[in-house]
Amino acid sequence: MQYPDGYIVDDVRFTSLILPNAQLERLWSGGRWCEGPVYDPAGRYLLWSDIPNDRTLRYDECDGHVAVFRQPAAFGNGQTRDREGRLITCEHGSRSVTRTEHNGRITTLADRFEGHRLNSPNDVTVKSDGSIWFTDPSYGIDGDYEGGLRDAEMGCHVYCLTPEHRLIRVADDFEKPNGLAFSPDEAWLYVSDTGATHRDDGPRHIRRFRVESDHRLSGGEVFAVSSDGLFDGFRLDLAGNLWTSAGDGVHCYAPDGTRLGRIVIPETVANVCFGGISRNRLYICATTSLYALHLNTRGHDVLGEPVGPSDIRAPER
Repeated sequence: MQYPDGYIVDDVRFTSLILPNAQLERLWSGGRWCEGPVYDPAGRYLLWSDIPNDRTLRYDECDGHVAVFRQPAAFGNGQTRDREGRLITCEHGSRSVTRTEHNGRITTLADRFEGHRLNSPNDVTVKSDGSIWFTDPSYGIDGDYEGGLRDAEMGCHVYCLTPEHRLIRVADDFEKPNGLAFSPDEAWLYVSDTGATHRDDGPRHIRRFRVESDHRLSGGEVFAVSSDGLFDGFRLDLAGNLWTSAGDGVHCYAPDGTRLGRIVIPETVANVCFGGISRNRLYICATTSLYALHLNTRGHDVLGEPVGPSDIRAPER
């Protein structure tokens, strides 16, 4: 069977997730290392990080305009939104996780664990109970390109900030924990390990943990191993399929761990995010550029179910 250019089908199930007439779009280029995409459904815009340039950029989905949202940006990396729609950011420069309030004020949520400075929080996700989960590798303190050269005060771990503002270390057996995301039912937490950046035979995989009721994790078996480059950031759709960054594009995995297919991107991909009115537009941060592609599936969003075009209407007057 002939499939559209730009797709590699590894399992026939992938064909139900892609649209034959949807083309990959390059929306913007000019970054150094694009990361951390997060979609704002009310404003219909996407924010993403250009870490070495120390800025956060904003793409307007309605007119295609790109502008600087924040600069300097404390070398911000991964981002998400909490249950109230506030921006949660991992900052290499401040070695912290912050929240941007509705009035624009920035609040530090976590910068230390047991008296020691965090390394450089990398990626973040929010559970429906309001808890904030993030990874803390050393990339932002390993040099001056994506942060500032600093001494590490502890290892590279995964943390949970509970709704009561108690910081818990939930995993301590990673080399370089990176992207993370929950399954739609929040029974599982997926976390990538990109330790191969520092050791040739280091990990380049995604692990899967069972989420316990007390903000703890169990298990942690390897879910998938990258065949090209590293798995960095990723998101899940409503069916539980995992869409992850890789060296040659975006790879899609079924909940059973089978690789279903790949979207070929001409640059190394760092992270992805679902957006659009129906959450069926996959935004792709790839080295210097922002790409997008419409899919035949919807992204899982902690803020709630995506709306359809019929739900969008002019305000009453």
